[in-house]
Amino acid sequence: MRRSGWVLIAVAAGGAGWAVAELARPRRVDIRSFEPDEVARLETAMWRSYYDRRRMPLFGQLVALLQGQFQLQPLRAVALAGLAARAAAVFQVGASHADYRRALPYLERYYAGIRAASRVEFDPARAAWLELEWWIVHREADDHPPGDLEHALAELAAELYQVPAERVAVHAARRAEAMTIRDRTSRRAVGVLDDDWDRIEAVLWVSWRSLAAQVRAVPQEALPPASPSA
Repeated sequence: MRRSGWVLIAVAAGGAGWAVAELARPRRVDIRSFEPDEVARLETAMWRSYYDRRRMPLFGQLVALLQGQFQLQPLRAVALAGLAARAAAVFQVGASHADYRRALPYLERYYAGIRAASRVEFDPARAAWLELEWWIVHREADDHPPGDLEHALAELAAELYQVPAERVAVHAARRAEAMTIRDRTSRRAVGVLDDDWDRIEAVLWVSWRSLAAQVRAVPQEALPPASPSA
C-alpha cells in the first residue's frame, strides 16, 4: 500500500511538472495550418451551445477548437478555453458598452496565451480588442451600416494571421453571412431548425476554406523558426 501511494505521488508530481512546463514553455506552432472543415463544424456547434446557454458543451467545443485551429497543447487549450468561455458569458449578459468591455481582460489573456504558442507574430492586445469589436457590431447590427460586421471580422483575421485584410474578405463575408442566417431564423416562431444549422455550417465551410487558402499562401520564410519540441 505504501509503495502504491508513493507511485501515485510520483505520477502526480510528474504530471504537475509537465503541466507547468507546458504552460511556461509552449511549443511554437504555425497557426496558419488548420483543418477548415473541422473548424467550421466546431464553430457551428459552439454557436448552438452559446445561444442555448449550454456552457459545459461550449467549453468542450472551445477546447477542441483551440487544439484544432491553433494546435495548442491540451493543458493550454483547457486554460484558454476557460478564459474564452468567461469572456463570452460576461458579454452575453451585458447591456451596455461599459458592460461589454468587462470581457476585454479575459480576451487579452486569451490571445496572449495563443500568441505565446504562435509562430505568427500578431499583437494579442489588438486581437482582443478586434474580437470584442465584432461581438459588439454583431449585437448592435441594426445600428451599423451594411459591411461593418464584415470589416470587423476581416480586421481580426488579418491581425491574427498577419495578412492584408483584403485577402480575407471572402472569409469575413461568408462568416458574417452565417451569423445573419442564425439571427434571421432565430426570430421565427419555430426558431433555428436543424436544417438552418446545416446551412450555417455549409456557409462556414466556405468561409474557413477561403481563409485557409489565403493564409497558407504566405511564404513560410515569413515565420520565425519552429521550437525544437514542435
